[in-house]
Amino acid sequence: MLNGLNLETVVFAAFLAFCRIGTCFMLMPGFSSARVAMHVRLFVALAVTWALLAHLWDSIIPHLDREPDRMLLLVASEILVGATIGLVTRFYVLALQFAGSAIAMTGGFGGMSGTVVEENEPQAALTALITLCALLLLFVFDFHHEILKALILSYEAVPVSGTFGAQSALIDLVDTLSQSFYITLRLASPFIAYAILVNLAVGFVNKLTPQIPVYFVSMPFLIAGCLILLYFGIGIMLSLFVDGFLPTTLGG
Repeated sequence: MLNGLNLETVVFAAFLAFCRIGTCFMLMPGFSSARVAMHVRLFVALAVTWALLAHLWDSIIPHLDREPDRMLLLVASEILVGATIGLVTRFYVLALQFAGSAIAMTGGFGGMSGTVVEENEPQAALTALITLCALLLLFVFDFHHEILKALILSYEAVPVSGTFGAQSALIDLVDTLSQSFYITLRLASPFIAYAILVNLAVGFVNKLTPQIPVYFVSMPFLIAGCLILLYFGIGIMLSLFVDGFLPTTLGG
């Protein structure tokens, strides 16, 4: 017995907390990277669960049930809630990755795939640079601590009940997608506008002088202009991205 509770109840309470926290860690950016060893991710999730269990004890124990069907519903609900929180944060980073791919494609880097750090799929070196810098900034400014706070507060917003609110979860995911892609589209808009203007000018030049190999002449200027824009704008771009993380993923 442990303070009037048997060992089975304590283990099941810890397992329920691990279902929500571990699923969130499995999907959230950074920790879910393929570059992080699987056993490291498991141990981190177990350590965080054990550290937060004291704060979550009163939110979990009153809702425990010994019936097998009820226990399965509780486990499934906690996994889905953790997956929702993890996907909300991951969608925001994926939106920047999408914007980085658009920047690389319009800036002439789309055909040059390189080695990535977080993902398994090859992508342009410019996209990998932008997403890696943004992810590092999120960890430097301790935004993963905000995700832990969101996990604790989620037990007040979505208590342990065995019923998963699919409609509210889908609304949160759709709102996150909408806001995150709107923010990253604004960040990538200077590069897209530059590419449109340059390609339009190159098209006019090609019509006026068809004998000039416009593709080989224009490509160095397109890449050079994109790099100049990136040099002067990447600081502001990443700053706006970091500023939009909290209200979009956790406050939205």
